[in-house]
Amino acid sequence: MSAFILYPAIDMRNGKCVRLMQGDYDQETIYGDSPFDMAMQFADQGADWIHMVDLDGAKDGKKINHEHVLRVAKELPVKVQIGGGIRSMEDVSYYLDGGVDRIILGSAAVSDPEFVREALKRYGGSQVAIGLDAREGYVATEGWLETSHIKAVDLAKRLVEEGAETFIFTDISKDGMLQGPNVDAIGELAGITGKEVIASGGVSSIQDLVNLKNDERKIAGAIIGKALYKDRFTLSEALGSVN
Repeated sequence: MSAFILYPAIDMRNGKCVRLMQGDYDQETIYGDSPFDMAMQFADQGADWIHMVDLDGAKDGKKINHEHVLRVAKELPVKVQIGGGIRSMEDVSYYLDGGVDRIILGSAAVSDPEFVREALKRYGGSQVAIGLDAREGYVATEGWLETSHIKAVDLAKRLVEEGAETFIFTDISKDGMLQGPNVDAIGELAGITGKEVIASGGVSSIQDLVNLKNDERKIAGAIIGKALYKDRFTLSEALGSVN
């Protein structure tokens, strides 16, 4: 089993670093004017990976904050994963050929399964992660604006058969609330799929990270957003707690 990896998050909207409450675009807090400067701070604190989200892209269905992503990938000594607005093989190639290490496909897993199949086939499950955003167990799509009738676990099992190796699981009810992650749901997905599952949403304390790392179902890592921006702990402290 590989190391438990922490992914500090940079959510981008209008070129700025923001956080939303439960994915609500009307509940936005701006934390910085430069995604690159934020990424550099995380790199300086020891980040191996940066998790970037193009919120404009997720909402509009096309990549919008892509130049910030490529700059981080090219100029900083970190690996980058990006989600939001990736809807075509051209988008996938743009990022992966441009130096990004992993792209995240979310809504497309429901709305365009053929595209997801092709991306997994061409680039493999380590470079193409599947973002499963769930509301009460069911997959949410289109920047969380819609909820499907598909259970996250069922979709994951189907995608494993098509080559998926990495899942990012978000319980929307926990996101941005600083109330702790849904360890049971994350662990269940890891246990059922036997693949790498990265926890997203709700991390509020060092103890949350320890609980995720120590879960017997082998959760692969955690994305941390608001807790860092609200100074609940530093990335350096978080890294120290899980290494």
